[in-house]
Amino acid sequence: MSSVLYDAPGPRARRNTLIGTVIAVVLLAGLVVLAVIQLGENGQLDGEKWGPAFNPANQYFVATWSALGDGLVNTVVAAALTLVLALAIGTALAVARITSSRAYRWLVVSAIELFRGLPVVITIFLAARVLPEFGISLPPLWYLVIGLTAYNCVIIAEIVRAGVNALPRGQSEAAYAVGLTRFQVLRIILLPQAFRIMLPALISQLVVIVKDTSLGFVIFGFSEFVRTANTVIQFFGGQEGINLPLQMYIAVALVFILINYALSKLAEYVQRRTSRAGRAARNKDAAPPAELAPVGVGGAVT
Repeated sequence: MSSVLYDAPGPRARRNTLIGTVIAVVLLAGLVVLAVIQLGENGQLDGEKWGPAFNPANQYFVATWSALGDGLVNTVVAAALTLVLALAIGTALAVARITSSRAYRWLVVSAIELFRGLPVVITIFLAARVLPEFGISLPPLWYLVIGLTAYNCVIIAEIVRAGVNALPRGQSEAAYAVGLTRFQVLRIILLPQAFRIMLPALISQLVVIVKDTSLGFVIFGFSEFVRTANTVIQFFGGQEGINLPLQMYIAVALVFILINYALSKLAEYVQRRTSRAGRAARNKDAAPPAELAPVGVGGAVT
């Protein structure tokens, strides 16, 4: 079956693709072997360095993961709070942009475009440095949450707006015809469907939020997962004379990969469920009423 974006490859193209793939795999395997050899020569493969993070029998394993666990909890809490606040504020911004008149719509659009254009590390830095200047003293966790929320709420606002615009216009027109206001149409009819359509995209945005929590290093006094790993590295380097940044950061990377992989699979599962539910609803609407179905031969009622 041909693709919409490109023609189906022929025998020569498939052969060239296979050759290129084999060459790329061989080169990548060679680079991995060279890297392993180099790490071995530098003593990075010694069991003493990998034990604190990967060997449960190591005397430092429990203490290491106890500290990393505290940092992981801070990361998860920051991500959860950011998602809730960004979803609420983003929905409000989407509704404001859809329902606002031309007189002040530019204010909403300007705010959205401003925060969309800022790097997320800048919003976190501004929250941690500017708010205290105005006398707003908060726990370090909340500076990270505010910075992440300021960036992600406008992304979620655009996701929700795209979901509303993807719905058939006939639904809103029918609602207006029975006397519903614009806000009632959004709240009762459009937003619930938009959330169902955009739920996979919202879950994917949660993956971005989880990764962006690592930017909390710009906040003094907040120990998220990556900073906690750096603290553990400094402890072993200063107390035990063991230099293990590679091992700690590999452990942190594996944890992030597992969390984000689980969230990605959740998004795929939700997308499959919503697709099946949508098809079932369409098939149900398309089915003819039972009283109109012919009964007996030639449509005669028996």
